[in-house]
Amino acid sequence: MTSIQKPVSQAHRGNTRFRGAMAAVLASVVLSGCGVVNNMIYKTTGDVMQGFSRNHTVPYLLESDDLAMGCAMSEATAPLLMSFGRVTSEPDQLAVMLYLSAGGCAEEQAREHELDGLAALRAMDAEEAEDAMIRQKRALSLAAKRYHRGWKHHNAFYGKPDAGECPDFDDDLGEFIYMAGLLSGLQALNAEIQSTSSIGVPKNIGSTVSRATRCLENDKWWGAPMALRATVWAMIPGALPEGEDPFERLEIADAQGEEAGVRISHVFHAIAAQNKGDEERLRDVIRSHAQAIEETPANEEWVFVDAMATDMIVAISDRLWMENTGHRTPMGQLGTFWDDEKEAVETMDLDDLL
Repeated sequence: MTSIQKPVSQAHRGNTRFRGAMAAVLASVVLSGCGVVNNMIYKTTGDVMQGFSRNHTVPYLLESDDLAMGCAMSEATAPLLMSFGRVTSEPDQLAVMLYLSAGGCAEEQAREHELDGLAALRAMDAEEAEDAMIRQKRALSLAAKRYHRGWKHHNAFYGKPDAGECPDFDDDLGEFIYMAGLLSGLQALNAEIQSTSSIGVPKNIGSTVSRATRCLENDKWWGAPMALRATVWAMIPGALPEGEDPFERLEIADAQGEEAGVRISHVFHAIAAQNKGDEERLRDVIRSHAQAIEETPANEEWVFVDAMATDMIVAISDRLWMENTGHRTPMGQLGTFWDDEKEAVETMDLDDLL
């Protein structure tokens, strides 16, 4: 009996090993298949998210005037949207807008720290002033990193601006994002300089941006390309072409922006005036902006850009007010200054009525 059952036991163990091996192979195939399916799902989802964000989210945001909402959205969704670059094509074009906006968030924090520092200086609190300036530089360093990432994604999508011919734009939004990328590059350099840090922003980025603005239609984009170019001329030694006057160009751009209801050129003009130390011109630009937003509503398609311009003009005005009065621009008084002559108020002589 024993000799008869032994071969049967060995055969049983052999069948068990065979079934185990087959199960392992089958599990491997199934799991591999799941990985392929998952990758396909991820890729499809990534493509859909990129397309939806580019074709709907960005245009929707550009029609809004809620800068804080746009800032929060960019900081919160950038990691999610950019992570799809691991499973599908890198969302370079979308990244330009995300990092430009996220850089603006950090720069807004830097401006708040600067105002805190100015207030502390007026209060003769040296330690608080120094701490605020340190916080300002840290925020500017973060802004520079974000702007620089936007600039690198801009170059990845459109090609390096100084490497050849102008890119072919698919539509108006693609052309606008190209301009936004140029602004991101210039802002990266400016923020890096102000932060006194070094994150690797190319020092020739100003001249590169200046040349690249020629790929944009100036009349179509509210005079902003010319304003951007003129600002570089005003700020970088040796950049001014012979026979050009950057501030004359900026005034022309201002008129175009005011008429179009997108007054971003005022910001460039104000930055150039600040760089020259021309406070009177700076005040005139702020007054012009305040008057323009009262007289002409923002362009419905570019409300966000116009609101961003107003926010930056208010920030420049706040700095002037804080330095001279210890507080920001009073509500409803953008375009006015602490030392403006008060308008004469007609009074009635009540003595004759008595």
